[in-house]
Amino acid sequence: MTKAMQVQLVESAATDAWGEKALLSFTSRGATVHATKATGAPLVAAQRAARRLDGMGISAVELSGDGWDLERRWAFWAGYFNPRNDNRLDWGTEKAAELKELNARETAARWVREITNGTPDEVSPRVLAESAAEMLQKLAPDAVSYKIIAGDDLLTEGFVGIHNVGRGSVREPVMLQLDYNPGAEGSHPSGDDAPVDICLVGKGITFDSGGYSIKPSAGMATMKSDMGGAAMVTGGLALAIARGLQKRVKLYLCCAENLISGHAYKLGDIIKYKNGVTVEILNTDAEGRLVLADGLIAASEQEPRWILDAATLTGAAKMAVGRDYNSVLSFEDDTAQKVLDAAAAENEKAWRLPLEPFHLEQIPSGFAEIANVGIDGSPGASTAAAFLARFVRDQGRNWVHMDLSGSYQPGANDLWAQGAKGHGLRTIARFLQES
Repeated sequence: MTKAMQVQLVESAATDAWGEKALLSFTSRGATVHATKATGAPLVAAQRAARRLDGMGISAVELSGDGWDLERRWAFWAGYFNPRNDNRLDWGTEKAAELKELNARETAARWVREITNGTPDEVSPRVLAESAAEMLQKLAPDAVSYKIIAGDDLLTEGFVGIHNVGRGSVREPVMLQLDYNPGAEGSHPSGDDAPVDICLVGKGITFDSGGYSIKPSAGMATMKSDMGGAAMVTGGLALAIARGLQKRVKLYLCCAENLISGHAYKLGDIIKYKNGVTVEILNTDAEGRLVLADGLIAASEQEPRWILDAATLTGAAKMAVGRDYNSVLSFEDDTAQKVLDAAAAENEKAWRLPLEPFHLEQIPSGFAEIANVGIDGSPGASTAAAFLARFVRDQGRNWVHMDLSGSYQPGANDLWAQGAKGHGLRTIARFLQES
């Protein structure tokens, strides 16, 4: 077994031999991370240093010394994770509360990153749904129940969006409906009569070719990650459960492959949803909103206090905020602020994008009530969210949408390995805990 390198963190510059701007220095005892004005604040320095050590082939690390706290340890893990390497990290703490939290974060984040990084051949719609259910049930076997609706049974249940997007693939589309019900709390009744506090909805497109609005190869290469929303809401719920969540939460994962075949849906098709809204298909690459609509209808039927959906939904959001932030959209200032506050409390980055009632007017259709894309020149992230609002009770009451602009890194950088980042699951967990 490889001996672990000892790594400490200090807020002073390296000696002259290494240079005052050096992020790392080394002795026979191990490495030192120098968190200074020149190298970055401690969280940034820790994550950057982890990337450097991974790049050097250091496959086992033990954090040591007094410079580490919980958030710095976690930042190091975030950078040290590499889908190609089985890196081993000893947190370097014996504090029970810290270890419990760090291990809970790692369990959730590792699942999110690994399932998202899985190949599209390995991770089919059903595999995604089953993996999510099994992971959550393992955390709370007595509190989690679920069912998977698949193939033509989706039509029987009225979930036409998922079915239409997924019918071009030989691997059937599915919806996961999962109920986390920890039982009676205070005056609330227990069992099936307990009120649903929050509903989570996730986009689970396990591969997105764009359909007949086919993507170029460069745009399609990372589309195994288009199920990042489903992964993120699952990971957020997992972390909240591990932290002791005592609210009833229902989770809806809307899972399909968007492929081309003689059975695939086409431009000009019209879909009539369970709530009566008709949608004209003007772009088969705008499929995420079509599957989320089913999940939002199902969530709204539960009359929860809050509904949160998450999706890798639009390139427009990434153009607006880049890949360091996730985007937040809601008609209601206080609802959006709950997610922004949750992100800030968890040291994750989120930014609000505009969503106004007039955005509903920017998705017109000559043949249906709305189209699945906006008119030329309309703001893509805002009109996509406006589309979703048509499927939420009262057109968006107590609902917030996260466009996961910062959840996936197409190439490695100084903070993240290539692939899924898990950036957003802590925000969702905090939202569940505090809303």
